Order: sequence, then structure tokens, then C-alpha cells
Amino acid sequence: MPIYEYRCESCETEFEALVLRNAEPACPSCGGRDLERMFSLPAVQSSSTRALSMKAARKREKARGTERMIAQHEYEQAHED
Repeated sequence: MPIYEYRCESCETEFEALVLRNAEPACPSCGGRDLERMFSLPAVQSSSTRALSMKAARKREKARGTERMIAQHEYEQAHED
């Protein structure tokens, strides 16, 4: 059951669909069946790409943590009684 990427010719929406045997997917936006199957590359993972992904995820989480701390501090300052 492969997942394919499609682009609707009617509304130009791009989406992914799980295609079962001879099933014909439809556009989730307009319901159209005039679809173009897009070329998609397989996801490749190696130890180096995995390490880069983890580094980016840690950086995002650190930024979110900082944002949460700032928001908490602002909340406490606004609600001091």
C-alpha cells in the first residue's frame, strides 16, 4: 500500500494519498479526480542525517522552552497581587 503524492488539476491542491490496489484517489479539497501523480523521493536515513535531525529537534525544543519561561514570567508579572 504505497503512499503517493498528487496535485489536483482543478484546484491545484497538493496532497498525499494511500492507494489500495486499483483504487482511484480523489482530491480532499474539491473531490476532483483529474489528478497528476507527483514525483517524490524516498526518505533516506543514515546515522549522519539522524544526528542532524536530532540536533535540529533539540534546538527547536530549547527555543520553545525559552519561550515558555518568558511567557510564564510575563504572566507572573501581570498577575502579582
